Amino acid sequence: MNTYLLFKSIHLIAVISWMAGLLYLPRVFVYHAENSHEKKASEIFKLMEKRLMNYIMNPAMVLSWFFGILLVLVNDYQLSDNFWLIIKFGLVILLTIYHFYLKVCLDKFALDQNKNTPRFYRIINEIPTVILILIVFIVIYKPL
Repeated sequence: MNTYLLFKSIHLIAVISWMAGLLYLPRVFVYHAENSHEKKASEIFKLMEKRLMNYIMNPAMVLSWFFGILLVLVNDYQLSDNFWLIIKFGLVILLTIYHFYLKVCLDKFALDQNKNTPRFYRIINEIPTVILILIVFIVIYKPL
């Protein structure tokens, strides 16, 4: 079995799962913020948010990082010769920071302390899309 292709497949599956969570959780926050005054709806959103973060997003992020690093090691990439890879790592770090920011928002919702508007969550929902587009073009074209 080709180890590289196995690692690449698992990496892509993990990235797709992680991105799905990064794109979906802020949408759930939009609905939660719109319905936070309704106790029953708020409790349902809290459960959805917690499960999405703990059972999908966190494991997918860890697997994305783990298998991404394994791919670099298996390919014996030298960062000094692959500036595109440094840019990709930088963008993935931004996605990771965004992930942890969503966790902070989730924790505030859990304590009924959210101060952000639905519009705020609609706007930040675009962040992972832009970063994903940049990563795809950088990985495909390897411009530098």
